[in-house]
Amino acid sequence: MSEKFYITTPIYYPSDKLHIGHTYCTVATDTMARYKRMQGCEVMFLTGTDEHGQKIEDKAREAGVTPQQFVDNIVEGPKGVKDLWKLMNVSYDRFIRTTDDYHVAAIQKIFRQMYDKGDIYKGTYKGKYCTPCESFWTESQLVDGKCPDCGRPVVDAEEEAYFFKLSKYSDRIRDLLENTDFLQPRSRVNEMIHNFIDPGLEDLCVSRTSFQWGIPVDFDPGHVVYVWIDALSNYITALGFQNGRYDDYAKFWPADVHFVGKEIVRFHSIIWPAMLMSLDQPLPKHVYGHGWLLLDGGKMSKSKGNVVDPYLLAQRYSADALRFFLLRSFPFGSDGNFSNELLIQTINTDLANDLGNLVSRTTAMAEKYFAGTLPAGQRADEALDGELTALASGLRDKYEEAMERYQFQDALSAVFQVIGRANKYIDENAPWALAKDMDANGPRLARVLYNLLETIRISAVLLTPFIPDTCAKIFDQVGACEGCRTWDSAKVWGSLSAAVTVKKGENLFPRIDMEKELAELEEAEAAAKKAALPAVEIEPAVEEPVDFDTFCKSDFRAVKVKACEAVKKSEKLLKFTLDDGTGTDRQILSGIHKFYEPEDLVGKTLVAIVNLPPRKMMGQVSSGMLLSAVHKEHGEEKLNLIMVDDAIPAGAKLC
Repeated sequence: MSEKFYITTPIYYPSDKLHIGHTYCTVATDTMARYKRMQGCEVMFLTGTDEHGQKIEDKAREAGVTPQQFVDNIVEGPKGVKDLWKLMNVSYDRFIRTTDDYHVAAIQKIFRQMYDKGDIYKGTYKGKYCTPCESFWTESQLVDGKCPDCGRPVVDAEEEAYFFKLSKYSDRIRDLLENTDFLQPRSRVNEMIHNFIDPGLEDLCVSRTSFQWGIPVDFDPGHVVYVWIDALSNYITALGFQNGRYDDYAKFWPADVHFVGKEIVRFHSIIWPAMLMSLDQPLPKHVYGHGWLLLDGGKMSKSKGNVVDPYLLAQRYSADALRFFLLRSFPFGSDGNFSNELLIQTINTDLANDLGNLVSRTTAMAEKYFAGTLPAGQRADEALDGELTALASGLRDKYEEAMERYQFQDALSAVFQVIGRANKYIDENAPWALAKDMDANGPRLARVLYNLLETIRISAVLLTPFIPDTCAKIFDQVGACEGCRTWDSAKVWGSLSAAVTVKKGENLFPRIDMEKELAELEEAEAAAKKAALPAVEIEPAVEEPVDFDTFCKSDFRAVKVKACEAVKKSEKLLKFTLDDGTGTDRQILSGIHKFYEPEDLVGKTLVAIVNLPPRKMMGQVSSGMLLSAVHKEHGEEKLNLIMVDDAIPAGAKLC
């Protein structure tokens, strides 16, 4: 077993609201890191935030702040990324932000190194781009014309760009995937080969000129480094590669495993190793692509409005309960269906009934029958004790085998098989019956309780990476000394002193009334969503009636934006050149510049009233009016252009 262990989560995009799916991956990574520390490894657990890209720039503009202010608030602010990881008891060793100055400088050196090697060259990018995923796609990779990862529309992109010779490394990547255990589980390999390698790897666009929020290419102003080159490199820059901030690269690289969601396996198993090959650096030992948590049969997504708030659940049930649920309920490599019912059921069955009840009953009986301290002279009975002690003594090996395969659910199943056997052992030995004749049965009763306490102790050692706070309470209740809480002690039956003193505490996990809790949880979730909404003021409806014939005189048409530019000497006006279906361009001016940049509107399908008399604005003619929705947020007026499905043809009449 290696004395060093380096494990990472993906670094998260702070424009996304962190939901239970993000928490799932980070909790799994934390559990693995805690397990390796328990084994005696020197662990480096890295997480962080990926803070550059067009999406961040757009979100910041919408929020009326700079991109740096935007990401600072989401990472460091209340209920930000760091707050959530603290709430979830995530024990990361290092947190990287891709806006950190040392990382920025290192990325510029990495980009130049690949350029100097001849693996990056200048050209023109023309193709499809998904802004939310920050991903380039070929026409053949699209699914129904949309992004194959998120299912959202892509846009045509054409701009001067640098390209990375990904195709140069195609054979080496194929060999890596097919003939090693680099990518796990194995099903992910088949996906990568079939979807990306077999069709032929194309060179990758690795710079952008259409926005500014990124790491500049220092030898070509105007270009910023593609966010995935920036983001993937964090795994080595955070150790000190090409920078003087840290000096851990020789110690920890290559990484033992990158835990990533299956939607970004392509970047980690194809682009990332190709980059490292170009840099002549070792490859990570493993990439593990875990499944998604699904809600109502689909992936959780902020854009779909179906995210589950981990803050609410952790604060309501405890971080340990949520951590346990995530890794107990779903095989790590497969998708899992999340529901509040399953969460409550898991808490009730495993944590309240099985684990909590076992600890509570055992410590209560030790206090009741022996005033909390077991006596010496205990009497064993191999026929009655043998199965439980054998299961508990052999538990660590089964657990370790599952953990080394990243099969958290199997590891927990092994532990709870022993816990279930201990609960059955209580019924078989009936301590309450033995207590009726303490003179004759006291030594036997003491041994029964000792066996239960020792089983609880071993189970708690192995549960510590999953539910650390709860296990600390269990150790205190069963009288486990510091030496009885270690990885080595989990292999040794009898580590507890025979004369152990217990201290019954509060119930670890009170049982939850399912029906009542679901109703309250629904109310709490609705209240949380409402509280998260901006303070919106809607103008009252106009009470004066308009007759139908007058309304029908307004001619509403779908129009497509062919061009858009700011009107000189005006802070508000944008000039639109529109296709209204007549074959002659229509010009309309709109005071929308505070809320939109001109380039963001080209290609959009809007709604206009086209039979208004022309009027002059800033010396230019405006023939019609674009429709917007107006409201106030925190007292400030907001305008949103009415956009309709791009499938609607220009000139279509709205009625």
